[in-house]
Amino acid sequence: MTRPKARWRLSAALLLACVALLGVSGVPAADDPPRVTGARPIVYVAPIHGLIDLGLAPFVERVLADAAAAGAAAVILEVNTFGGRVDAAVLIRDAVLRARVRTVAFVNPRAISAGALISLAAETIAMAEGGTIGAATPVEMGAPGAPAQPVAEKTVSYLRKEFRATAETRKRPPLLAEAMVDADVEIPGVIDKGKLLTLTTEEALKHKLADFRADSLEAVLQSLGLAGAEVRRARQTWAETLVRFLTHPIVSSLLMTVGILGIIVELRTPGFGVPGALGIASLALFFWGHWLVRLAGWEELLLVGAGVILLAVELFVTPGFGVMGALGIVALLSGLGLSLVGAGATWAVIITAIGRVALSLLLALAVSLAMLRLLPHLPFGRRLVLETELAAQEGFASAPATDRAWLGKRGTAASTLRPAGIAEIEGERVDVVSDGEFIDEGEPIAVVRVDGNRIVVRRLRGKD
Repeated sequence: MTRPKARWRLSAALLLACVALLGVSGVPAADDPPRVTGARPIVYVAPIHGLIDLGLAPFVERVLADAAAAGAAAVILEVNTFGGRVDAAVLIRDAVLRARVRTVAFVNPRAISAGALISLAAETIAMAEGGTIGAATPVEMGAPGAPAQPVAEKTVSYLRKEFRATAETRKRPPLLAEAMVDADVEIPGVIDKGKLLTLTTEEALKHKLADFRADSLEAVLQSLGLAGAEVRRARQTWAETLVRFLTHPIVSSLLMTVGILGIIVELRTPGFGVPGALGIASLALFFWGHWLVRLAGWEELLLVGAGVILLAVELFVTPGFGVMGALGIVALLSGLGLSLVGAGATWAVIITAIGRVALSLLLALAVSLAMLRLLPHLPFGRRLVLETELAAQEGFASAPATDRAWLGKRGTAASTLRPAGIAEIEGERVDVVSDGEFIDEGEPIAVVRVDGNRIVVRRLRGKD
């Protein structure tokens, strides 16, 4: 019985020794990633085309994360843009700088303004023949139809340092980067004072801003030593495309206007119907898009919610228009305005955003006043607004005799009428409503008409 046990122990020891020997000789452990020999390298290609907007940042971040997870050899950003939003460019720049995969900017044929900052953030810059890079001075939109206006020195200084820091990180000439933003930067033999720097492909190569020339993606891969690599072209998902659409300046302004308009109309009409649902849906789309691009947060949502509540209190609880209404408008404008600005925003940018919100609010107020006047006269509008009269055959019933007896009687307001309240008439307390004005407690009143179960009164003045 002892020999089989000895043989079993000897076999087990030999097996363990073989496993240990294989482990020392380089066989990967179960927790180590598999080593594939002879496999084609993977290269991701992401387009940076058209307007640089906030919806582009999540797309670039996703591509960089996917490429790192797949063990890609590089991510090539195909850049062809005249620029766009500064805050969007800063978000993309930060994502490229902290990427865990090699990044290459292929400028074909131009990287202007925000596109220049994104290109400078890449580890390698390749430029096509006839390409350009630079001209990145920040501007802000003027009045409708007017040309863009230069921004304050504070904004220029901030963006100049962003360009310089990016160039320094990638070991590129920092003065060239600063000269793209600030016309006061002078580089002898390159750019005179008072002019912005824009470099052609030849100039960028000469001054060591770009690394090599390439006229096609295949040429870029060849120069990178990745010829024959598996190219995976990144495409925006439907959600990313929708976010870019919702955060477009025109679309976001329209969503704000429709949202405010729907809420105003809903507050002025009975029940809850189409205007309120449309208003809430529009604001929800606005905040959803800006939430995903990290502009809107809980602070902005709370400000807008507080603004709507304060305006509702002002309309239905307190008489006239006072502190509650003013605070409501300020909170609403602040919440929506802050949802339109991002990283690097200055006071000028914030004021411009609040101006967009104020314009949307004024437009919504004007349209709501027109709609409330026109709705009773439109076929579909009669379903939303109460009729002013009702025929007898449709169910009209005259006021009770006890209520009609108060017609023409006089008394005093037992409580403040806002416009409903209680009046004391001939020693009795009667539920009444004023004919539109607010009447303070103790003022003399007279019953001017009885509409159904509503006893309507008005303030008596000295001549009455």
